[in-house]
Amino acid sequence: MARIAEILREQAFRLTPQRQAIMEILLSNTGEHLNAEEIFKAAREKFPDLGLATVYRTLELLVDLGVVNKIQFNEECSRYEYNPDSDKHSHHHLICLKCGGITEFDEDLLDELEKKIARQNNFTVTDHCLRFYGYCAKCRPKQE
Repeated sequence: MARIAEILREQAFRLTPQRQAIMEILLSNTGEHLNAEEIFKAAREKFPDLGLATVYRTLELLVDLGVVNKIQFNEECSRYEYNPDSDKHSHHHLICLKCGGITEFDEDLLDELEKKIARQNNFTVTDHCLRFYGYCAKCRPKQE
C-alpha cells in the first residue's frame, strides 16, 4: 500500500480511506479479475455510504496511474486487477468460452514481434494485450 500511496502523492492525489478500501479489495483478490460492481459491493461493507460513481472514478484514476489494469474480455463490463509492476508488460489471459474461467500466463511470446513492428512502423510500443479464447480442461470434453 505504501507504493500506491507514493504514486498517488507524486501526482498530487491523496490515499483517501475509500481509495484505500478499493485497493485493499484488489490486493486481497490478486489473480482475480473483478468488475466495478463486485468491488463496490465489497467496499460498501466498510463504507456503507460509498457510491458506485466513486468506485468508477477511483478505478479510472488508478488505471491512469498504472496501479491497476483495466481488462475488457468478451463481455460488456470491464474488469480490474492490481498491477504490481507497472514497468513490465501486462500478463496474458486464456479465457474459456464455456465457463468464463480466466487463466493468466506471464510468458511474453511477442517480444521479438513487438520489436519488429515497432521498428518497421517507427513506433514506440509501451504495452500489448494478448488473449486466447477456447475451452479449459473441464469444459473441453463437453464441446467435442
